[in-house]
Formats: sequence, structure tokens, C-alpha cells
Amino acid sequence: MIAANPYWGADFWDFFAIFFERLFQMLRGNLPADQLVSDEVQIYVLSLIGCASALVGSFLVLKKMTMLANSLSHTVLLGIVIAYLILIPFAPSGEDNLHGISMQALLIASLVTAMLTTVLTQGLTHVMKLQEDASIGLVFTTLFALGIVLVTCFTRNTHIGTEAIMGNADALHLHDMKLALWIAGLDFFLVVLLFKEFKIVTFDSSLASSLGFSAVFFNYLLMVMTAATSIGAFRAVGVLLVLAFLVGPVLTARLYTHRLKQMIGLSIVIAVGCSWTAVALGRHLLSVYQAPLSTSGLLVTLIGLVFFISLIVAPKQGIIAKKRSRSIKQGSFHG
Repeated sequence: MIAANPYWGADFWDFFAIFFERLFQMLRGNLPADQLVSDEVQIYVLSLIGCASALVGSFLVLKKMTMLANSLSHTVLLGIVIAYLILIPFAPSGEDNLHGISMQALLIASLVTAMLTTVLTQGLTHVMKLQEDASIGLVFTTLFALGIVLVTCFTRNTHIGTEAIMGNADALHLHDMKLALWIAGLDFFLVVLLFKEFKIVTFDSSLASSLGFSAVFFNYLLMVMTAATSIGAFRAVGVLLVLAFLVGPVLTARLYTHRLKQMIGLSIVIAVGCSWTAVALGRHLLSVYQAPLSTSGLLVTLIGLVFFISLIVAPKQGIIAKKRSRSIKQGSFHG
């Protein structure tokens, strides 16, 4: 990181002018990665996680698995805390926070927790014959509460609670950007490689079974991808807000199109656009009003605002369009 932040004192529009100028310099090779400042790291990390979330979230929404995804996004906290407690004694001196331990270890721990969450939920649903929503609620609250207890008991003097639960975009580093790039790349690779299979399993599980595709396998694979994406997002937006990243842009995109590829593409655009706007707005509020607001809070608020505005103005699925359509039908009937 360079000592002086070029965005210091910039308002909303100045922010983008500086950002695109520096982006152009980076593309030309005149701006090394180690000279990226905090605002730029935030934009790149949030954009990459937004892309990954849109890819995974599209199938979660269509398969009506958002509650299970919500469960995973919370219960990975347990895996994060356990990995922290095991590995922090071996961390370099002075690194007593989440940056002091291996992200590979955090990923493995979170994936194990995700598998445990899914297996317990499926077991309660299919073996104990509980309703699926009741199973999800019981497993997710229990494992999440256990994670909170461990945070409270063993990590009182560190920042893990804030970073893992609420997120801390201002503390993002270059290695967070590398992690986000790997996760987004992995999700993109799997979705492109298995797009036909994911599509068939999502829309017609009976056809998938007749073609030899295991719906159970793809459900577990989707859960693993969700857990990995949640790990990539927890430092930026926290486990409490990551669900909005997973489903908000997708639900908004569904108001504009019912074509899967177009929906995924539009979800990515919405996620990236909200990420850029949130960072720029955070800098604007700090520069103009000296109000240091949470970037993750601004981001999720923007995602919600975009959804509710789209809910009103979307050309076919919006409230205005539906009212106009009903009025036309009623006029035609009376005519």
C-alpha cells in the first residue's frame, strides 16, 4: 500500500474519476498491485465476491435453497472460530487476528462445517421426519450459537468477532483480493463446466435422474460452493450480511428476465455496480460529512434499495407494469 491515499477528501464523482484513471494505469502496467490503496482493494474484493455470489445465488434461488444457504452463511462462523483457536498459537508474533492464520485452513474448516450443517439438516428432515424449515432453523441456530459462545469465551481480546460477524471492509488486504479471485474463479469454472447439469437438476430433477445426474451430488456441490463464497465474503460483509449478497442481486435480476444466462449476467452487473457505488458513497460521506459509515452496511442497503425500486419499475414484473396490464385487460373486457 502507498502511504498517501489519493481518494482522501474526494467526493462521489471525484472518486470515480480517480479510480478509472488509476485503473487505466494498472491495466497499462504502471500501477503495481502492491500500490493499491484501501478503497481500490475494497472495490476489487467486493466485486469478485459479488460475481461469485451471483453465480452461486442464481441456483440457490431457483432451487429454493436460500434458507439453507442462510444457515450455511451463519454456521461457517463455527468453523472459522475452531480453526482460529487451533492455529492462532502457531501464527506469527503480533498476528492475533484472522489475518494471522492460514486462509486455506479457514476454508477447510468452513467446508467441514458446511457439510455438517447440510448432513444434520437432511438427517432431521428425512430420518426424523421434521419439516425442512424446522430442521434448518434448529441446526443453524444451534451451530451459530455455539460459534458465538466460542467467540465470547476464547477470543475476547481480538477482532475476530467484528471481522467474522459484522465484516470489516476497511481491513481488507491484498491477500483477501487473491482469495476472492480464487473463489470467484472456482465458482465460474464449476458453473461453466457443469452448467448443463446444474440447469437440468435445477429445473427438472426427474429428468436429471433419468439422465444419470445425481441431484444429491449437485446439491452438496452447491452447498460447498456457497460455503467457500461465504468464507470469501465474511471479512468484507460478515456472516450476518452475506445472504443479501447471495440472493439480493439475483432476486432483482429475476424481475427483469427469466432466462438463466441473462439472469446470472444481470445479477453480476447489479452486484458489481452496488459494490462500486457503496465504496464511492462511503468515501463521499467521509470526505464531505466526516461520517465514517460501514461499507458493508452501505452495500447491503444499496442492494435492498435496488431491489425495491426494481419491484416498482421493472417493465414486466414491476408493480406499475402489473397495474397497467390489469387496467388494459379490464378495459378490453368492458369494451
